[in-house]
Amino acid sequence: MRNEVGQEATEEMSAFKGRTIFDTAMKSIVCISSSVRAVCQHASACFLLHRSLNLCSSVGRCPHVASTSTAIVAQPPCVTGVRRFQTTRNTAVQMVTATSLPTPVPIPGRTEDEVTVHQSGRRATPKTAARAAPHLSPYTPYAKPRSSGAALVNIQSLFEEDVIRELCSRLADFPSNDRAEGLATLLGACVEFGLEAHSPPVLRLMNECLELLSNRDIGVPQLCHLGKVACALEGRQSPMVAAVLDSIGAAVEKDAVSPSEAATVYSLLTLFYEPASQQQALILSALHTHTQRLVHRLRASQVSDILQSLLKLQQRQAITLVLRLSHRASRVFKDFSDDEIIKVLSALMILGQHDEELLAAMEKHLPERLGKCDPEVISTVMEYCLQMGCRSETVFEAVAENFVCDAEKHTTPQIAKQIVAMGRLNYLPQCSSQMFKKLESILSTRFSQFQPRSLIDVLHACIHLERFPLNYMSKVFSPYFLQRLQAHGEPFNKNALGQLTQLHLSTVLECTRYWGPRLPFYLHVKKFSSADQAFETPMEYLLYKQVKGPLAQLLGGRFYSTRIFTQNGYTIDVEICLDENGFVLPLSQWDHTYKRIALCLDGQNRFCSNTKYLLGKEVTKRRHLDRMGYEVVQIPYFEFEKLRTQGEKIQYLHNKIFPTISKFSY
Repeated sequence: MRNEVGQEATEEMSAFKGRTIFDTAMKSIVCISSSVRAVCQHASACFLLHRSLNLCSSVGRCPHVASTSTAIVAQPPCVTGVRRFQTTRNTAVQMVTATSLPTPVPIPGRTEDEVTVHQSGRRATPKTAARAAPHLSPYTPYAKPRSSGAALVNIQSLFEEDVIRELCSRLADFPSNDRAEGLATLLGACVEFGLEAHSPPVLRLMNECLELLSNRDIGVPQLCHLGKVACALEGRQSPMVAAVLDSIGAAVEKDAVSPSEAATVYSLLTLFYEPASQQQALILSALHTHTQRLVHRLRASQVSDILQSLLKLQQRQAITLVLRLSHRASRVFKDFSDDEIIKVLSALMILGQHDEELLAAMEKHLPERLGKCDPEVISTVMEYCLQMGCRSETVFEAVAENFVCDAEKHTTPQIAKQIVAMGRLNYLPQCSSQMFKKLESILSTRFSQFQPRSLIDVLHACIHLERFPLNYMSKVFSPYFLQRLQAHGEPFNKNALGQLTQLHLSTVLECTRYWGPRLPFYLHVKKFSSADQAFETPMEYLLYKQVKGPLAQLLGGRFYSTRIFTQNGYTIDVEICLDENGFVLPLSQWDHTYKRIALCLDGQNRFCSNTKYLLGKEVTKRRHLDRMGYEVVQIPYFEFEKLRTQGEKIQYLHNKIFPTISKFSY
């Protein structure tokens, strides 16, 4: 009887020791795999990892393998991303096998609530740790040394095949999601330790995952976790990645994806997206459709994350989804952090979509926020307004006032973006006098900090607002500055030369008292027309078709010419020539021209978005044409398109043109 009792006690003790070693192994792996642990903490009741995850802080760093053995206090964790094993193999394997492999560590006897953590790096004696225990952070696991009992644990043994087999056997009894989370955690530990994809432990774990994935009953967060680890181990072509994508595709088709899960799936796809993959294309298409139905439930951070993912995936064709996300961004704009505002606006600029309600949201929430936000937010907002052609008086006034107060805190690129946006969108703020004084002060003290192209952008934007930076003209026209502009022996940038040419024309035509250096003639551009329309916008052909008939009837024939290049490089839409008596000359007698009329057929793309304000480049062009001796007559589209009959159109042109002609009739 006594022998039977002793045998039972021995078996129970062996079983207890087995469970203890298993628990210790799992806890060691979770602590080692700090990058995966943060994801695991969101899983529900993650089998035997749950207790150890409660002991390991999500904001701390788990200890690495040590070459000495001592009971110590765990250090705060350092969360890192999952890395490909190829990039960490040398250092990780060296740490585990090549350098002073850890000797078996005696684990003192302990109660059920105490944990022994094996770590390297900073060491503490048991006595010191015992004294510090009452003052430890609640997030720091602490092991109190005992003099009784000992067990041997070797970190290297955690990846032996029989240990992995036992872990997988234990995991088999748990629900699918918990099992998937556990397998992903173990694979993440393999990545952290640099195990290769064909090593026996990894192969065993991968097979377990593939078997589990065939059931198609795993949650989307767990699928994404498995997908990230598989991609880190085997790359994009991993069979496990394909299985994960199949399961995600099935979940999307069943509408079983929540808003947060949709953002996670988009983030996962950025890791291994291949445009040529039909499977991924189908998943993306279904995910776009599904996300459109979820847009109204997205939080601010999720809107930002999805837009960033769409940008990385180069989904310019997903116009409907991007517009809906932009619309949702207008609803949650006040909840965006500074970094999220930058990400959202940057993504929308590249994806090329704009929502009027987003501009309204910026007008409502930005002015009160500018004083305490990151200056990069201000410059990004102005860059967005410029690219989308949004001339918002509310936003621009707030930015100008902030510039007057805090311009010293901004970097030179941030300053340039603000001034350039105002100039190119033809907005002169009410505090323009103080703003330009501040700009002049900054240019004086930080001139050398501006990159040559950035400096030219700023000075060129000033002339659009009829503010002529004469104090700096001599510097930008100097041989030294032009040499800096021509970097690395490459030819001059055409846009930079165009800007310098317009600056030169401003000094010649509008600043007659300027006697400083001029731009060398050989650097002048011959024509301002260009593919990017940086200096003038081509005539809108549809508007010309509407104007040419009534104009010919008014003049008594086709006594005009189109698309005429001036000697200074500008293009005139329609030119009419008069003799000295004010009569319209036919084309054959243009040699006797006394006065020229430049008819500007201003289509919608010459104006700021949804306004009647011309772009800065068009305003500058008209001023220069006027100084060159042309009589400039504007025919804006929003006036001409209101006219219905031919008679109304002829009368409108008569009222526009003939008052100009009458000035030369007497």
